[in-house]
This record gives sequence, structure tokens and C-alpha cells, in this order.
Amino acid sequence: MTKELSSFIDNIRALANEEGLSAITLDKLYENPDFSNELLSKYFDNNETLVKYILESERYKFEEIFVDHDFDGYFDAIDIIFTVSKEMAAKFYNLSPSVTYGYKEQYPEVYEDHLQKRIDFIYGKIQVNLHKGISEGMYRDDVSIELVARRYISRLLDLHDPENFPPEDFSFTTLFMQMFDSFVMSIATNKGIKHYNKKRKSIKL
Repeated sequence: MTKELSSFIDNIRALANEEGLSAITLDKLYENPDFSNELLSKYFDNNETLVKYILESERYKFEEIFVDHDFDGYFDAIDIIFTVSKEMAAKFYNLSPSVTYGYKEQYPEVYEDHLQKRIDFIYGKIQVNLHKGISEGMYRDDVSIELVARRYISRLLDLHDPENFPPEDFSFTTLFMQMFDSFVMSIATNKGIKHYNKKRKSIKL
């Protein structure tokens, strides 16, 4: 995705954040003076193409957080997953499926393809983090890596479902960090819990 297209998608996404998905059909965007008709015709053949790019951008911004924070590098497992989770909570407007959840019914095949790619990515990264944490003595060695990774994904998807947690009633950041606290505490060793609590107190969320 080019910088031009990425920036254009960001602007479209911002409108969706404010007015909902119904405001970002091609017909309505062409009528909106804030959006270039030239760029709309350059990148989008139809509404399905627009949806694919919006979801691709959402997925890319999500994956970028993991890459930027050296998820499988030299920092310890709790430092990494804490920082990544903090960034996810801070940037949820640009990467949360709660905004694009309506596409699940409008464009089911496109949405399911996007969701599966996202799940596969999270699953791989969480597995890496769990192996790392176990080897460092931060996580218990009796946990099922596959089960824990799938449970993390399930909880994350539940939080993003507006039917479960309407955004007007719940703060995503609060819900996410509570879920994350519960996740760490359920798998961490005493060493890991002490380290996590120390880090939690030292950083303002």
C-alpha cells in the first residue's frame, strides 16, 4: 500500500469513526468535498475494493505495532507484550474491528478473510511470546501454549464485538487492560507477576 493510499484510507477511516460505515460508501465519498474524486477513482473500482483496502489498512496498523516493538527480540516476554498491549489500547480507533464490524454482514467473505489473517497473525505472535516467557521463567511451564493463545484471541475478539460491549457504554482501553491483566496473572509465575506489577505501576496507561 502506497503512502498516498494509506493516508487517504486514514482520512476515510476517520470519517467512519465519526459518522459510521454508512458515511463511507463510494457514492457518498464522491459527494463529500473533503475527499478527492481523482483519488477515489484511482484506487477504488467499487465498494468491495474500498472495503478490502480499509480492512487491509486496519490489519497493517495492527501488525505494525508488533514489528515496531521487537515482539520476538531481546526484551523479556512481559515487557514486550505489555508494551504491545498498551499501544493496541492507545491506537484502537485506527485498528479496532469494532468500527468495521458492520462489514461482517455487508461483505461476509471479505470480512472473514480479513479476520482469519488477523487471527493467524496474533496466534503466531502470542505463541512466540509464550515460549519466550516460559524460557525466561516469567510464565509457568505447565500452561498449554495452544490453548492460552486461542483463549487470548477469543477474549480479544469478544472485546471488539459491539454487541457484547457497546462503545458508548464501555471504554475499550479499560476493558482491554482488564482483560490483559487477567491474561498475564493466569499464566505468570511469581517472578513474572512481581515484574508485571512493577511495570504496571511505573507506566501511566
